[in-house]
Amino acid sequence: MPHMTAFARNQWYVAAYSHEVGREELLGRTILGEPLVFYRTEEDGTPVALADRCVHRRFPLHEKPSRLDGDRLVCGYHGFTYDTTGTCAYVPGQKRIPRTARVASYPVVELDSLVWVWIGDPALADADTIPRARHLDSPGWTTVRGMEPIDADYGLLVDNLLDLSHETYLHGGYIGTPEVAETPITTEVDEGAGIVRVSRHMDDAECPPFYARSTGIEGRITRWQDIEYHAPCLYLLHSRIAPVGVLPEADGSDPNAFHTEITYAITPSADGKVYDFWAVSRDWATEDDEVTEFLRGNNHTVVMQDVDALNLLQRTLGSERAGYQELSINIDTGGLAARRILARLVEEGDKPVEKVL
Repeated sequence: MPHMTAFARNQWYVAAYSHEVGREELLGRTILGEPLVFYRTEEDGTPVALADRCVHRRFPLHEKPSRLDGDRLVCGYHGFTYDTTGTCAYVPGQKRIPRTARVASYPVVELDSLVWVWIGDPALADADTIPRARHLDSPGWTTVRGMEPIDADYGLLVDNLLDLSHETYLHGGYIGTPEVAETPITTEVDEGAGIVRVSRHMDDAECPPFYARSTGIEGRITRWQDIEYHAPCLYLLHSRIAPVGVLPEADGSDPNAFHTEITYAITPSADGKVYDFWAVSRDWATEDDEVTEFLRGNNHTVVMQDVDALNLLQRTLGSERAGYQELSINIDTGGLAARRILARLVEEGDKPVEKVL
């Protein structure tokens, strides 16, 4: 695999968590190489995304002393002022505003406590195509979350998350046990919908410290890991653990099991840079602050182990001789399917769109 995955532009990407976008602070993020600034409108709090460079002298609009004046964004360098559509409403020292005095604005949708942005052709932005992660803000679930920037190609993070056998080795002592690497996977691919599913069901496994300490389970467990990757951005890991021998009810419910939803948003920032949004949601011990803080700290450690490994891998691939051969095996089936889908999305996004008259 080349260590640069091209960007599929006509897609939705997570730019921020809802709590990161406000009015006190302007938020700057670079998505698919495009610097953006985010804020909320005064009246109803709708998120706004504009290009983060003043048209005048390219000052980053999210940087102080830039500020909001109502719903208008005032550049902190010379005072050029933009409305929510990116149109310039004021320039210093003259009444006439040049026709070209505008910055791009981008379609934004807030859903499931995530702020999604569309970088491609705005005419193609359909909010109904955004994949859901309802557990992130549903009643009955408690979530810890964070974001780590990684100096690696986003394709490497997709690979990492679709092959969880690395848990045994990279995350031993946290979420990894021998059974994760030893258990065969099943993979289903819906090429048309751009969805890859990878499942690993362990009937009799060691309980890793991540779950033993947070659930209080002693002894062996059944452990199910069901991945659902919605290319290019959203990754859901449906995790179920229960003491060995505890089977679901006849109707499929399993009240004695612990359900954890692990969510990643994989957002390319620029070439060789990716935002790793991570969240762990649970429907058990939802009021227990000690469990919440344990899961937050423990999962942050796991994420940082991935960050370190992928930063190292990116540097290594950058120094590889041309024509090196990569070896893939059964555990890579999901990752290879994801690469195919990403390549197709890039190719489709590069084709000119026929306009219907």
